[in-house]
Amino acid sequence: MVAGDLLDRARAGDGQAFRELTEPYRRELQVHCYRMLGSFQDAEDALQDTMLAAWRGFGGFQGRASLRTWLYRIATNRCLNARRSAGRRHAREWDIPNVEPPEPTGLGEVVWLEPFPDALLEEDVAARPEARYEQTEAISLAFVTALQLLPPRQVAVLVLRDVLGFRTDEVAGMLDATQESVKSALKRARATLRPVPPPAAAPADAAEGTVVARFVRAWEAADVGALVTLLTDDVFMSMPPIPFEYRGRDVVARFCAAIFRAGRRFDLVATRANGQPAFGAYLRTPSGLRLGTGLYVLALDGGRISAMTRFDDTVLPSFGLPPSLPAS
Repeated sequence: MVAGDLLDRARAGDGQAFRELTEPYRRELQVHCYRMLGSFQDAEDALQDTMLAAWRGFGGFQGRASLRTWLYRIATNRCLNARRSAGRRHAREWDIPNVEPPEPTGLGEVVWLEPFPDALLEEDVAARPEARYEQTEAISLAFVTALQLLPPRQVAVLVLRDVLGFRTDEVAGMLDATQESVKSALKRARATLRPVPPPAAAPADAAEGTVVARFVRAWEAADVGALVTLLTDDVFMSMPPIPFEYRGRDVVARFCAAIFRAGRRFDLVATRANGQPAFGAYLRTPSGLRLGTGLYVLALDGGRISAMTRFDDTVLPSFGLPPSLPAS
């Protein structure tokens, strides 16, 4: 009865009733938009567009599908429009002064990738049997990056079916497609993603804490030798929006050595992103002021660091991190 009353009031233009009905879904819709778009800022924009479109169109909501399904339909199509029309961020040239990086082993395509703050993550609504991905896997940087390389419609189908567990007929309704076309798109998306290895089982909290503490000590001390002992043989490093990628312990060690050789020293502030340990990096200056230069996100495998992604300083506000720290 309460829900029915809220529905009637929202359809009549009551903004408070609309907010009460839709607020429980806001956070999961934000995560959905992030998976679709790979950019935290783009996801924020798509979420706002979704809620505005839902508010304007609520008078036409007849309840033939659940409110959650109706909202996902709007959000998915807003994200598809964004992926088709948006001018993605261009790759940025190397711009760290006095640092000559080694030759990259590859160039990344997804230069618009941004991290998602764990503080904004909530458990997804209980997945149906059709869902194939655990939440931790489905928000990892590796998975989100892989999604960005798929055609937009395949991304939508795979996320709706395999991450969120919507039925094929529901996905077809959301996309104004046939069930056969949904099944075909899902098959192609799964085949493309198959080579992407799933993340290793998360280490126990104590083991993760040990690795993280050792990383902080090594990075803040500019101790390349100590850092190397923490890396897997095939460790992967990337730094969107700069496209440079490095794979392998030796070349990642040489990259870190180039940073430290330039006299750059940092203090790290712990946070979490995409279900992974992360750190705001603050460059020490002669005045004592420490300037925010970026955010590092680590992936762990068997007590070692298997991937390290460096983002620029524009992502710090999303994590509640200040642009600078006072002199210590």
